[in-house]
Amino acid sequence: MKNLIPRDVSWLSFNARVLQEAADPTVPLRERIRFLGIHSNNMDEFFRVRVATLKRMIQLGGKKGNMHLETNPGQILDEIQTIVLSQQNEFNRIWQDILKEMQQQNIFLIDEKKLNKTQQQFVRTFFEEEVRSNIIPLMIESLPQLPYLREKSIYLGVVMHTEDSAYNQKYALIEVPSRIFGRFIQLPATDGQQHIILLEDVIRFNLPYIFSYFNYTKFESYIFKVTKDAELDIDNDITTSFVQKIEKGIRNRRIGKPTRFVFDKEMDSGLLEYLMKKLNLSRKDNIIPGGRIHNFRHFMDFPDVFAQKKVRRGSFTHPALATSMRVTDVILKHDVLLHFPYHSFNSVIDLLREAAMDPEVVSIQITAYRLASNSKIINALINASRNGKSVVVMLELRARFDEEPNLMWKQVLEEEGVKVLIGMPNVKVHAKICVIKKRTGNKIIQYGFVSTGNLNEKTARVYADECMLTSNRNVMADINRIFKYLENPSKPKYLSSCKTLMVCPVNMRRQLTQLVNTEIKNAKAGKKASIILKLNSLSDPQMIEEIYEAANSGVELHFIVRGICCAKLGSKKWHKRVSAISIVDEYLEHSRILIFHHGGKEKIFISSADWMLRNLDHRIEAAIPIKNKTLGNELKDILSIQLQDNVKARILDNELQNHYVPSTAKKRVRSQIEIYNYLNKKMKTVEARGD
Repeated sequence: MKNLIPRDVSWLSFNARVLQEAADPTVPLRERIRFLGIHSNNMDEFFRVRVATLKRMIQLGGKKGNMHLETNPGQILDEIQTIVLSQQNEFNRIWQDILKEMQQQNIFLIDEKKLNKTQQQFVRTFFEEEVRSNIIPLMIESLPQLPYLREKSIYLGVVMHTEDSAYNQKYALIEVPSRIFGRFIQLPATDGQQHIILLEDVIRFNLPYIFSYFNYTKFESYIFKVTKDAELDIDNDITTSFVQKIEKGIRNRRIGKPTRFVFDKEMDSGLLEYLMKKLNLSRKDNIIPGGRIHNFRHFMDFPDVFAQKKVRRGSFTHPALATSMRVTDVILKHDVLLHFPYHSFNSVIDLLREAAMDPEVVSIQITAYRLASNSKIINALINASRNGKSVVVMLELRARFDEEPNLMWKQVLEEEGVKVLIGMPNVKVHAKICVIKKRTGNKIIQYGFVSTGNLNEKTARVYADECMLTSNRNVMADINRIFKYLENPSKPKYLSSCKTLMVCPVNMRRQLTQLVNTEIKNAKAGKKASIILKLNSLSDPQMIEEIYEAANSGVELHFIVRGICCAKLGSKKWHKRVSAISIVDEYLEHSRILIFHHGGKEKIFISSADWMLRNLDHRIEAAIPIKNKTLGNELKDILSIQLQDNVKARILDNELQNHYVPSTAKKRVRSQIEIYNYLNKKMKTVEARGD
């Protein structure tokens, strides 16, 4: 559509905002390096998923299959290549600036050519004792085809020849074993300096020793990496189970077609041509020349050798829960709205632990999408099962890049007697819901939660999300209906009979459209009409058309969209009543909050769903209305703070320029700090009252 920004171009604009954080001199140096790592990791996934999808669209030639087709995927791929090369140049510039600042702090990234004698001996010993047995050099010229290249690995392409003849040369390949050792090795140093060498440079230093058998005297080596199509193809073989299809899809992913080849721009031309030929790549593919270092995703774990230490603001217990021995007792009396990572995620874990031990609890039903590697959520559910509770876990096996861990969790849970639901072939379960049932006398009491974020205690420390703990009967009734559907997918009536929650794919789109249309009607009638939307992504064409109509009708619109925003909201005729910003800061803004003025009777929701085609039509999602006025005002206050951000907020315009919101106000507002202070003040007020 002409009045939409292409989804993938908009996403690249978001990743440019991540680069802005890496370039910001006010951000601590280690955090700037971490943002380079985030940018690199994001780009890897972008090529694995989105670029691969666009290439599939070209192959389909207009046949829809199971995907939403772009109008001109070939043109978008060309635009992506231009943008990516530009961002790569900016990335390299930022990295060079960071290296200079590191040197000013006596922190040096040393390559194999700059080692002193003590460091040379250290590197030889470290290689001999640790690294040598974990590498397998491959003489690739003698192989009929390249070996399987791991997707998240980096490789050294080695060119060997003698001083007197550059023509008599051989090529070799070495996978850098960063999974085993990490990427960074700290070297012995003096005079208060910190010296760090990359693992690939340890290998480079030892190349003459590794290939001593061949009597070559000159060695050149160049880093490269390959990104592959990560689409999980699920075949239609009726003789295999859904789990077997997932397992087969994971295996096939390993041999996916390359979607990007990133290499050291100084690479030997013969080696480059050889690798491209073996990988079936042409110059029309995403061939990205870069610097000497690749796979900066590892730089998210750069060693903390900096004098300026980042002191993360600690999470605190919600004041309503801090004064009670049991989370359960509180939410049976009234709703509690948690704001992560400001509020501690431990309250959710405690809720499940209490249920696991409570002799009156008879069952727990919960959904899980992405779990921590050592999940306390899973431990609580296992303990519940061991204590005789009926435990049902809806485990979405197709959470992208978490398929293998989720298969592992499925086996662990089932071995402990937990009933595991694994979803349906064409619909992902993305809702974050839980219902716990306890029998007190002859009475069944139900309580649980609806959340915008994953049940993952690790990401809950850095993802900004909302979680409503509640015992509201109507909410619990709808959650029960959702689980009945998940256990009986042939009976969609369970989903369509939900009365309080907005649920995808059955009624959320319709209800959202009705809510927008109410604002349009009120605006046309000269009444106050406004919508505030906080989302991760806004790309659904139908909902964007509704937004355009609302803007044209005079509805006041405010958007906070972290990532993809396909809507063109920068129209001059709307500028007085339409604003759109994106906030990229220390925490990942992940919550979805919707506020409709609704003639003065505000409708406020938190939701697991973004306004994307996949969420609204192809996933099980849930949005809960916030009917408690105090909690609603709390959400309004938080969004008000974010809309005033003039430090980390960027304007979302039609040209994707990512200009910072101008700081014209006397007070600088960095919303994540202000929200922390706002919620912390509430906690201290309760403590002072002694509630």
